[in-house]
Amino acid sequence: MGKVFDALQRAEEERARRAGELGVARAPALEPAAPARRAATASRWRRLLAFRSRAGAEDAGALNKRRIALLQPQSLVAEQFRTLRARIDSIAAAQPIRSIAVTSANGGDGKTMAAVNLALVMSMSVGRKVVLVDCDLRRPRVHESLGLRVDAGLAEVLQGTAELDEAIVPLEGAALQVLPVRALPPNPSELLASGRMRELIDKLEARFDRLVLDVPPTLGLPDAKTVTDLCDSVLFVVRAHVTPREDADAALEVLGRSRILGIVFNEADVEASRYHYAG
Repeated sequence: MGKVFDALQRAEEERARRAGELGVARAPALEPAAPARRAATASRWRRLLAFRSRAGAEDAGALNKRRIALLQPQSLVAEQFRTLRARIDSIAAAQPIRSIAVTSANGGDGKTMAAVNLALVMSMSVGRKVVLVDCDLRRPRVHESLGLRVDAGLAEVLQGTAELDEAIVPLEGAALQVLPVRALPPNPSELLASGRMRELIDKLEARFDRLVLDVPPTLGLPDAKTVTDLCDSVLFVVRAHVTPREDADAALEVLGRSRILGIVFNEADVEASRYHYAG
């Protein structure tokens, strides 16, 4: 528990130092961590999907890269997210996977980029109903990434001031539905831990074939653990050469390694024609 506490403390100090900025310090590359096997039939698919993507500054280029599967559906990154979708579908054939929480150790690792693009390629499957839920009530990015106008969002639904149908927004040009964030409530942790949040997940799972949830970073906040405990599985995002290994290890301990569906290596230096796996 000592290293977990130290990592949490470092994350809090870094959060305060950055004061709302997205920049992260350079750090040694993270060595792949092998996710725990839940079933022998699914174990061969528990791999790390590495791809090159440049998510960072909040300019138009960065926002476009968060939705590259929509803007450039034939790009390498989009194809790699299709590969990730196929692997998740293979695991889902052996165990129920209806809701997937996407998180990371720290902010700026690319979790929103991964959540958005995964949800987009999943919604491209014929006949599949998919919803993307922004669960970051402190620093939401989904609506900006997708260029959505938000009249009501997750906080309003949880507070009872808006109905679910009022808050869900269809994404133009795609089959994806989105539950974004509009208001930033003063009690985000309490709302996410409320019975209404659990009821909301149940409603969405009954209504959609697949839920993808963009969850806040794991270290320094209780929000990620709260939300991931409500989901079937967790996809963990690591930023190559940036995420400190000790932070990733601490975050995986907080989340519970047995619940990790897989690890996405963001900004990995890979050749355009190759996928790298570790497992």
